[in-house]
Amino acid sequence: MSTSLEHAKFIIAGGSGFLGVSLAHYLADRGASVVILSRNAPKIAGPWRHVIWDGRGVGEWRKELNEAAGLVNLAGRSVNCVKTPDHQDEILRSRVESTSVLGQAMRSVDAPPPVWVQMSTAHIYGDPPKSICTEESAFGYGLAPFVGRAWEEAFHASVLPSQRSVILRTSFVLGRNRGAGGGALDALAPLARMGLGGKVGNGTQGMSWIHEADMNRLFERGLTNSAMQGAYIASAPHPVAQADFMRELRRAVNMPLGLPSFSWMVRIAAPLLLRTDPELVLYGRYVISKRLEDEGFEFHFPQLREALRDLLGRGGR
Repeated sequence: MSTSLEHAKFIIAGGSGFLGVSLAHYLADRGASVVILSRNAPKIAGPWRHVIWDGRGVGEWRKELNEAAGLVNLAGRSVNCVKTPDHQDEILRSRVESTSVLGQAMRSVDAPPPVWVQMSTAHIYGDPPKSICTEESAFGYGLAPFVGRAWEEAFHASVLPSQRSVILRTSFVLGRNRGAGGGALDALAPLARMGLGGKVGNGTQGMSWIHEADMNRLFERGLTNSAMQGAYIASAPHPVAQADFMRELRRAVNMPLGLPSFSWMVRIAAPLLLRTDPELVLYGRYVISKRLEDEGFEFHFPQLREALRDLLGRGGR
C-alpha cells in the first residue's frame, strides 16, 4: 500500500548538497512540502524551507519533525577527500552523531514521522574483485565498511519502534548540476571532455551507479510504500567495469580519446593535485539489489548508455 506525496511534509536532514536538492525538487514537484535541515542553506534557492541544524545537538529544529510524513537522512561529511586521521574521524562522527541526534529529537516530539529513510553506502561491501554483491553478501573490511556498519548501527539504535525504517545502501549517483553539484559526473565529465577519461589502473574495478531519477524514485518508494522495510542496495541493475564506464562516458561527451592512468600515477596525483583519496577510483564493487528485483521495482535507466545520454546528451556540462 502506498500513500500520496501531495500536501505531505517531508524532512531532508543533511539535504543542502546534490542529493538533497535533487530530492527536494522531486518531492516538491509532486505537491509535497519540503524542509531541509543543514548547517548551511543550499547554494541555490528552491521549493523548500531551510532550517539550521548542526547535526550535533537537539534544538528548535526538532519541531519540524512533529507531524511530518517522513524523514530522509543524508547527513555525513563527503568521502571525496584525502583520508587524514582528522578526516576519517569527521567522516565517521558526522554520520553516527547526526543519526543519533535525529533519534533523540524523534523522542522529544509528540508526533514523530512514521517512516525514516536512512542513507547508507554500497561501500559497506568492501572491494571484492569481480564478484557481485547483493543485500545478502558479507560486509567488507577497511575504513568504508567500518563507517557503513557504524552508520547503520547508529540508525538501528535511533529509529523508533513505531517507525517503518528503510536503509538505502547507495552507489555512485549520476545527476545534473543544478548549482548544488551533480554527483560523480561533476568530476568525471570534464576529465572525459579533456581526453583524460581512460581506464584507471587495470580498469576492471566495479563501477556501480544509479541515475538520480531512479534514486529519487527509491526515496519516494521508501517514504510512501508501506511494504518497503529494511536494507536495500540503491544501484542500477547493470554495474560495469571502470574501463567500460569511461568508454561510455567518452561516447556521451563525443570524445574518442581517453588517456589511461596507471595506478602509481593516481596514487601520486590524487592527494597532491585533486585533494582526494586514490582508492575512490582504484577500487570498486559490483552491487545489485536482489530485494528490489524480487519486489518488482523497475528502473527507468537500467543501462549506463541511456543514463549518460539523458544526463549529457543535451549539451550536458
